[in-house]
Amino acid sequence: MSPVQTDVMVLGAGIVGLSLALKLQECGREVVLVDRGTPGAATSFGNAGLIERSSVFPYAFPRDLKTLLSHALGRSTATHYHWRALPSLFPWMRRYWQHSSPALYPSAIQGALPLIEHSWSEHEPLIQAAGAQALVNAHGWIKVYRTQESARQSTDMAEASRAYGLQVRLLSASELLGLEPALKPGLLGGVHYPDSRQIQDPQALSSAYLRLFEQRGGRFVQGDAGGLQSSSSGWVVQVDTGLIQAKQAVLALGPWGEDMARQLGYHLPMGRKRGYHMHFSASALSLRHAIVDVDNGYALAPMRQGLRLTTGAEFAWRDAPATPVQLDRIEPIARGLTAMGERLGNRPWLGSRPCTPDMLPVLGAAPKHPGLWFSFGHAHHGLTQAASSGRLLAEMMCGETPFADPRPYRVERFL
Repeated sequence: MSPVQTDVMVLGAGIVGLSLALKLQECGREVVLVDRGTPGAATSFGNAGLIERSSVFPYAFPRDLKTLLSHALGRSTATHYHWRALPSLFPWMRRYWQHSSPALYPSAIQGALPLIEHSWSEHEPLIQAAGAQALVNAHGWIKVYRTQESARQSTDMAEASRAYGLQVRLLSASELLGLEPALKPGLLGGVHYPDSRQIQDPQALSSAYLRLFEQRGGRFVQGDAGGLQSSSSGWVVQVDTGLIQAKQAVLALGPWGEDMARQLGYHLPMGRKRGYHMHFSASALSLRHAIVDVDNGYALAPMRQGLRLTTGAEFAWRDAPATPVQLDRIEPIARGLTAMGERLGNRPWLGSRPCTPDMLPVLGAAPKHPGLWFSFGHAHHGLTQAASSGRLLAEMMCGETPFADPRPYRVERFL
């Protein structure tokens, strides 16, 4: 059987790879999308569904002693550790801590800003073209707080975010209950971020993007990216149906991107934050907004499947057995926040977020391999940044003037 010839093969069909494939098509490129599983069914499946135009401040490593001790001693529900994994994670965590310093953190803000500012404006036309408008919850999201300290921190961050063009509404306790009647009394207040959008079924969005990609002439094939090899005409990979040959290849493999890059000689200081979610049946009076409980480090989002309770970060080996202790700890807290029914399903979902120490994704050309490109490391913002980072990388690959400076994301910053 003759090999399938194409301009670009994108390895990885999560929301990042799917969005990139669509943006490459808009540049006139013929694209084959390769994944060993169902598109959008890995890391992209398990999030609160937020396209966070409001997330202008990346998730920094805590630097104050009180917070560090709370995490280290297991008092915080926002984090959980596998102690055996910490030695292997320490080099990444040390650099993460350094990049969260007052001297370096502003670079993370400025570096991520173009991808955040264009997050919804780049997703929106794809969602419309894919006929997926019904998945969009346009109410934004609300950060709620229970203590005076978290109220001060939340309002300070909200006020600072106005400088980046965001709409922000500070809510008293009564205003919060008026805006979101499904919440129970007892909260001090909240911050409403109306500029963000929430996707009420992330897997359905991935499926809609895949259908649009195929309608535009793209081809999805199942196969393992681990067999990628360079060839005289570019890149080749063996898939279930035969060989795929392409002039260019992109590693958009999420938490597996680092592994593939290492095989090719790129040793990147990557870490992973694991996360869990569980669905619960919703009551007649259910949430209209996604809610983030800042004091307890979890989110509760209205989904088609019910209410989705998502955890903070678990620091562990990517493929270690599931230990959903955070879900067990936050479930009673979440039940005190809003009415929740029974768990839907027997086992929680588990996935890994691929994280760089400087809180910016790896986007750009592989310097030692002509025709090879990287697109992974989006951490907490894979859905948020998928379309904007897809546009940026597509413009670089197609020789167009990029809409933003690509230098903050280049691979060479870690080599």
